[in-house]
Amino acid sequence: MEYNQFFVLGMSALGAGIACIANLGPGLGQGQAAAQAAQAVGRNPGAVGDIRTTMLVGQAFAETSSLYGLVVAIILLIVQPFS
Repeated sequence: MEYNQFFVLGMSALGAGIACIANLGPGLGQGQAAAQAAQAVGRNPGAVGDIRTTMLVGQAFAETSSLYGLVVAIILLIVQPFS
C-alpha cells in the first residue's frame, strides 16, 4: 500500500468516528423527550395516549438522523469509497 492509501484509510476511520459521535445528540434528545413525556403524564394522566403518540413520532424522527450517521460510518469503514 502506498502512503496515500494509508492516509485515505485513516481519514475514513476518522470520519466514521465523527459520524458515530453524531449519534450522541439524538440519544440525548430522545432521553429528554422521554423525561418530559413522563412528567406530562404525571401532571395529566388522562392525556397519556396523545402524549405517547407525540413522543414516539418525535423519537422516530430523532432516530433517523442517528441511523444516517451509522450508515455513513459503515460505508466509510467497509465500502471504503475513497480508495
